[in-house]
Amino acid sequence: MRLLAVGLLSMASVLAQAPARSASGAGAAGAAVRDEWPQFRGNPNLTGVAVSTLPANLKLLWTYDAGEPIESSAAIVDGTVYVGSQASELLAIQLSDGKLKWKYKAKEGGIGESSPAAAQGLVIIGDLAGTVHAVNAATGKAVWTFEAQNEIKASPVIVGDRVIIGSYDGSLHGLALKTGKPLWQVKTNGPVHATAAVANGVAYISGCDGVLRGIRISDGVEVTQIVTGSYAGASPAMGASATYFGTFDNDVLAFDLKTQKRLWRYENPKRQFPFYSSAALADGKVILGGRDKFVYALDQKTGKVIWSYGTKARVESSPAVVGDRVFVGSNDGNFVALNLKTGAKMWEFTGGAPFSASPAVAQGRVVIGTQDGKLYCFGE
Repeated sequence: MRLLAVGLLSMASVLAQAPARSASGAGAAGAAVRDEWPQFRGNPNLTGVAVSTLPANLKLLWTYDAGEPIESSAAIVDGTVYVGSQASELLAIQLSDGKLKWKYKAKEGGIGESSPAAAQGLVIIGDLAGTVHAVNAATGKAVWTFEAQNEIKASPVIVGDRVIIGSYDGSLHGLALKTGKPLWQVKTNGPVHATAAVANGVAYISGCDGVLRGIRISDGVEVTQIVTGSYAGASPAMGASATYFGTFDNDVLAFDLKTQKRLWRYENPKRQFPFYSSAALADGKVILGGRDKFVYALDQKTGKVIWSYGTKARVESSPAVVGDRVFVGSNDGNFVALNLKTGAKMWEFTGGAPFSASPAVAQGRVVIGTQDGKLYCFGE
């Protein structure tokens, strides 16, 4: 492995774009923003924007070997890193030194891309056997489980007293946070692979059935249905009044949620490959990776390319924005920091396997896992 500092970057900006607040009756409006990364993409809007700052020069602080591939992206809450592995284990690791606090055994079959969500003393995650697990964050003991009818690759979102999670059983499930009791279930016409993005009490899923759905968290009523015509595995990122996501039809789409009309569509005219990476929203840009081996920054208003950065393999990792930097992994085994405004590479770390998981950022550190089971933590 090698750690390469390519340059220095000003840390004058703490937030490139603050995530919008969301609510479901027990909303977080008015609450202080904590330096944490409690779920996939950092917040219920799935914007991928960190509230933390990072040092200009990052160094590798510790490595934890999970023994099996890590496709799950980490959550970081109260100084603890939570992450799942293909060994069917949910791990709790100290952010300070990388020491294991506890491990929880899920059902055999592994934990795939489902990333933990941590709140109110619980850690929630789904596994490939189709079970949602709620684990005591302090002890690692099981609190409850919920059985879906098929595998779970979506990540849970905790909003107030609810857990929102999709399954390959074709449903989005609303569960009671404290008990796991099913509160509602919304059937779609295909697997629910994407993680729900939540805004103003509504959970939005970019469906494998070619439909963007908005489902009210309080009662499970579908309030928005936009036919996109595109199979989407990427999760939607929520702007002030629009949502953005890539598809397996080789394009990136933007929809106005008020008019329910498409704002723009981007497709590379020369390289038609799917977009599996979920987008980050910052500085008027939609930033995501493509299976064409590029990271793109698109203009949030027009969809035009502002910059692109080439890698040596597909980019399925979803970017995290920290101040003026974009952090993203690639299946070429490199984890990079790019200049948010220009796309220039500022820093690079080369591991021994693909980085298909997404980075998590909190308390001045960035954490990401790899396909060879290594979990890396960088800071100073």
